[in-house]
Amino acid sequence: MTKTSLTSMQTDTLLEGACMCNDLIDVVERSAVASARWLGRGDNNAADQAAVDSLRVALNELPIHGTVVIGEGQKDEAPELYVGEELGTGGREIHIAVDPLEGTNLTAKGLPGAISVLSVASPGGLFSAPDIYMDKISVGAGAAGHIDIEAPVKENLKAIAKAYGLRLGEVTVTVLERDRHKELINDIRKAGARIKLIPDGDITSAIAAGVRGTGDHCTIGIGGATEGVIAAAAMKALGGEIQAKMWPTSQKQIDMCKARGIADVSRKLATDDLVQGNVIFAAAGVTSGSLLKGVTYFHQGARTNAVIMCTRCNIVRFVDTIHLFSKDIHREIQL
Repeated sequence: MTKTSLTSMQTDTLLEGACMCNDLIDVVERSAVASARWLGRGDNNAADQAAVDSLRVALNELPIHGTVVIGEGQKDEAPELYVGEELGTGGREIHIAVDPLEGTNLTAKGLPGAISVLSVASPGGLFSAPDIYMDKISVGAGAAGHIDIEAPVKENLKAIAKAYGLRLGEVTVTVLERDRHKELINDIRKAGARIKLIPDGDITSAIAAGVRGTGDHCTIGIGGATEGVIAAAAMKALGGEIQAKMWPTSQKQIDMCKARGIADVSRKLATDDLVQGNVIFAAAGVTSGSLLKGVTYFHQGARTNAVIMCTRCNIVRFVDTIHLFSKDIHREIQL
């Protein structure tokens, strides 16, 4: 397999100039505010479109030469953010992996866990994953180095429990509720661990496993490959670990992998295979979940909860922001 890497001939552009953390927080906050207006209204497409439009406008205002390497689709599917789309007013060259609204179903139904999310890296720093399935396991820093995606589920869960100083029955595993996971769910139950089944939220669940205090200890199962790359950016910043394997379901998908330089679709991928060099991860809550609170609105304003993770700055920062839509409104802020 040809691994994407930052060679000595390439510049880590995230080290150039001022850090982009505040700019990217603003981008995902604006996207969250736009899409959260569609909470519970049953219109997946409208919620997603609002997020896409807002995020595109925000990125196009930044002094960057950004290229989308993981997005919503191909160019002929515009106005979605498409792979290969160039964004910004010009400047620092970066690659962007984006999911303007992870959890369109969650938003449309008013369920928890929807976020607006993106990650950026220098050119060559993000794994060029096709939009197919990927088998993944994610853990936080406390269990990093103790997992093996090729090992039986029970062995991984025992190792995670030992790493965290827990009994097996105290470990919580997050799994997407899908028919393809019936055997996995059965194996986890036989092992004696607790299970949190979620309808959607591939990225959110992986990150929640990497943050202490959420009560989630690991995420296991088959989800989106592109979501796996975005989650890997967060896991790298958190010091956690994600392991993955491509999970093609047809010869066409195998060919898609090979077209991206993935010659061996069965190869085990580590965090550093998915994300290399410095990386910034930003997410804002659309609907409230275990990691982030959702958007709330008040007269002529809104409140957002977001997180920024940056390996250059070596920070993980949770940001609570009041957005005032008018300069003339009464500025009484309620906690």
